[in-house]
Amino acid sequence: MGDVRGFLKVKRQAARYRLVCERIKDYREVMSLRSDEVSCEQASRCMDCGTPFCHWGCPIGNYIPEWNDLVFHGNWQKAFQLLAATNNLPEITGRLCPAPCEYSCVLGINDDPVTIRENELNIIEYAFKTGLIKPRRLKKRTGREIAIIGSGPAGLACADQLNQAGHLVVVFEKDKQIGGLLRYGIPDFKLQKRILDRRLGILKKEGIIFVNGMNVGVDYKIEKLSKDYAAVCFAIGSRVPRDLKIEGRELKGIHFALDYLIQANIRASGQKMAIDKLIDGSTSLTIDPERAKRVEWIDAKGKKVVVIGGGDTGADCVGTAHRQGAKCVVQIELLAKPSECRTPDYPWPKYPLLCKTTTSHEEGGIREWSVSTKKFSGENGWVKKLLCQRVNQETAGREFEIEADLVIIAMGFLHPEHSGLIRDLNLELDSKGNVKTDKNYMTKVSGVFSTGDMRRGQSLVVWAISEGRKAAYCIDKYLMGKSDLPIL
Repeated sequence: MGDVRGFLKVKRQAARYRLVCERIKDYREVMSLRSDEVSCEQASRCMDCGTPFCHWGCPIGNYIPEWNDLVFHGNWQKAFQLLAATNNLPEITGRLCPAPCEYSCVLGINDDPVTIRENELNIIEYAFKTGLIKPRRLKKRTGREIAIIGSGPAGLACADQLNQAGHLVVVFEKDKQIGGLLRYGIPDFKLQKRILDRRLGILKKEGIIFVNGMNVGVDYKIEKLSKDYAAVCFAIGSRVPRDLKIEGRELKGIHFALDYLIQANIRASGQKMAIDKLIDGSTSLTIDPERAKRVEWIDAKGKKVVVIGGGDTGADCVGTAHRQGAKCVVQIELLAKPSECRTPDYPWPKYPLLCKTTTSHEEGGIREWSVSTKKFSGENGWVKKLLCQRVNQETAGREFEIEADLVIIAMGFLHPEHSGLIRDLNLELDSKGNVKTDKNYMTKVSGVFSTGDMRRGQSLVVWAISEGRKAAYCIDKYLMGKSDLPIL
């Protein structure tokens, strides 16, 4: 490393965010990019440790110490090349990833870890700013065509890798625009969609074909798909939400988090698009004006909002409610409040269970822990109250009520939608309801692969990218007998 004592001289400088009073008035990103000079200084804190456990903590095996050293020396171009070698979407992970690598940083044993995520983000944004990123023109194609169903991070990473291997890749997406939950599930204040569109523009110029508004299995029959393509990879995510089936659940004003966030993202983008519920409960995006008349638009303006679920999705709903002008926001979680510091149950270098305060929480609202919701009650068919109990006080007389005009259920996701593609192909499922594959990511149907959350279960964006890259390696090997693609 350039300065082996850098971690002794420089203290960690955390990410900077826009002022709360300013950012809750719009949907622009809350995080502010820091200067290149600060990034160089922060990169000097990387320790040149003998065994860099950040590699172990990163699902895609980023060359973290190496590109930190290059940034410190001002060699941004080489740093970008190393970053791009392992990560297909660093501008996404640099904004959304919870940085498990930082919790595995050796410096973090007795000091603040290196700002790995922010360094990563600065490298990729420097590359865009200075024109280092240019579409790669492939000189030779293999003649093999591959279909990828789903355009979330797993599908995009898989498509990018297979395209680099020389295959013709077609990505099918049932929604009106490409991006999956990166576009429709992540609020703009965390990921502005121009960032996603910038990357998609490059992938298109490199030869990947995107077909949006195409519901494979309905608009494009499975039988035809199998005939038209040498291999098919499903990356449709895990969208079936965990429900709270208690008394009063049928009341109006109670919605799933994803339905709420999808609508909020559409409205923030200015699209005139309607949302309709299909028979199987999945969400469909459409421009059909007749369906628009049947849609109940979800708006927190002037309402008492309760978010059930304490994870990142719940936090996204909290931030969205603030921007819509909610009267008040309460977020409740079934589990006990996690520790502020690492506990013996999660020793270094494991990813710890900690109490996470997001930018949405900093903007206001109340958080309650160890709360179990027992009943919804309402008036004239609309929810008005939640009857709750403290988890450690499940006895008569310990109940309390929370007033609510709008309830958002953000309790995570169970598995992918079993109707449609999975049912039509009779794909095998694991004990959790995810699509079961062999070690080569292939389902029981020859030539049909699965990757991402629909195979692994709901997880982090960086794990989705890892899944997509590994699936691409297996697909390339299946088609060509061998693969030069990296396994990570």
